[in-house]
Amino acid sequence: MDRTERFYRIDQLLQEKQVVPIATFLKELGISKPTFMRDLEYLRDRLNAPIVWDVVQRGYRYETVQEMAGPRFELPGLWFNASEIHAILTMEHLLASLQPGLLAPHVTPLRTRLRMLLDSGSHSVDEVVARIRVLPLGGRKVEQPLFETVANALLSRQILQVQHLNRGRGELLEREVSPQRLVFYRDNWYLDAWCHMREAIRSFALDAIQKATPTMKQAIDLSDDELDRHLKAGYGIFSGANTRTAVIRFSKERSRWVANESWHPAQRGEFDSDGRWILSCPYSNDIELIMDIMRYGPDAEVLEPPELRAKIQDRLRKALSCYA
Repeated sequence: MDRTERFYRIDQLLQEKQVVPIATFLKELGISKPTFMRDLEYLRDRLNAPIVWDVVQRGYRYETVQEMAGPRFELPGLWFNASEIHAILTMEHLLASLQPGLLAPHVTPLRTRLRMLLDSGSHSVDEVVARIRVLPLGGRKVEQPLFETVANALLSRQILQVQHLNRGRGELLEREVSPQRLVFYRDNWYLDAWCHMREAIRSFALDAIQKATPTMKQAIDLSDDELDRHLKAGYGIFSGANTRTAVIRFSKERSRWVANESWHPAQRGEFDSDGRWILSCPYSNDIELIMDIMRYGPDAEVLEPPELRAKIQDRLRKALSCYA
């Protein structure tokens, strides 16, 4: 019987018998008294188990509702499936990567709780973290004061005056925006906001915002439905309401991988007679879609629309010219 199984058995005994003498625990669990005391200490200190010694009845029991004053007690899971372990490790990584600031008082307890969840069964949290990795790629640093300013304006519903770098043109633009959401996407932070200059919803990479100044003006509020219609309609983070459909054909070899990939909730796909995967995917802004198609090199061919195919051809010609 491993440690997590013992925890569940201890809980079961306390639930069934109300008050349990030490001798009963030792017999049922088949362990020594020092091992039981270590388990008891772990349950109390790490998992917040409200187990107390009843002097009158000479046994351990759970505190009554009236006696309980600490955090809620939950037993750890026996283990996690692929989605659960990915979610927990991703949250732990996200919390670890946050610079101290707006959420600082809450980050440490959350990380402690996540590590407690991982520290289950015969697998220590150090072993789990060392042997199962969630590797961030392409993360760009956001300065702490900027993140705090944006987050505070978002929660206080204030309009922000921002200086934003348009990386494509190398221009620094100044505009007023009403913050709507902060989004952590592909290891980077983005601000979904109503741009008062463009009179439209826009997504801004936080690392491209050079300066953010809160104003005394009340931000406008958009409904979740309106935001989702605009931001979830097309491919990637730079989406919009006016969508087109990209049709991409992958090589037979690469199709074995791509057929299991999720590019967009509304995507469609099928194999042709030669075993090549034909992917249909909605998009509005093609910036991110082009980058993802390009990473497949000769294994991906854009069939439709013609303008997207032409852009890929142009990018490939420019890439080839670098090696001429």
